[in-house]
Amino acid sequence: MIDPHALIDPTADIDSDVEVGPYSIIGSHVQIASGTWIGPHVVIKGPTQIGHDNKIYQFASIGEIPQDKKYKGEPQTRLEIGDRNEIREYCTINRGTVQGGGVTRLGNDNWIMAYCHIAHDCDVGNQTIFANNSSLAGHVRIEDYVILGGFTLVYQFCAMGMHSFSGASTLIVKDVPPFVTVWGNRAEAYGINKEGLKRRGFSKETIRALHQAYKIIYKQNLTTEQAIETLKELSEKHPEVRQLVTFLQESKRGIVR
Repeated sequence: MIDPHALIDPTADIDSDVEVGPYSIIGSHVQIASGTWIGPHVVIKGPTQIGHDNKIYQFASIGEIPQDKKYKGEPQTRLEIGDRNEIREYCTINRGTVQGGGVTRLGNDNWIMAYCHIAHDCDVGNQTIFANNSSLAGHVRIEDYVILGGFTLVYQFCAMGMHSFSGASTLIVKDVPPFVTVWGNRAEAYGINKEGLKRRGFSKETIRALHQAYKIIYKQNLTTEQAIETLKELSEKHPEVRQLVTFLQESKRGIVR
């Protein structure tokens, strides 16, 4: 299953059914679980842990040192990738830094299209889609079911809540609340991600409640603190609105307006 032209460090722990294409390089302290396919010309450096049934396409760079001037070669920083991710051509995913907690994480069932970059100390959830050339700066948090349009750029320390959506060529410099669609340079809010929520089986009642919550946050000229207070009653009836309120309460950079 390993092409004779691949270079595998003897300390790498690779399951017996992992396929590695020609001219790929697997470095020391790399773990790759069963069912994973590594295409040709892929470079994976450790410490990196890769789960089951992933597909990593040609010319991807996985687990390279962080692009951070604070990094001084600390060996304990690492990259963790879950299961069933598809990582396309020329993607780069860096390991963490000591200052940022030491770990870059990519969860399960993510689709990372060509030329995307996930920087050090990022935490990406499950079932996300990164369209071509999307890039995360350091310390970014991407929650489950987020979709990034092509050429989206997310500034360091920002967060995107679950089921949020960015249009193409969007620059995000503040937090994006769950369920919200943003677009532009710089990003502005354009309503809830209605079509995405429909496709994922959200009820009409829940979508109406989220739309009502969006209007309270964005259309009534309230501060974030005032919006949180106004949303209390609605959040008691709808757990999705409660998730939205929790995100607002925990936002450190403020939200996209």
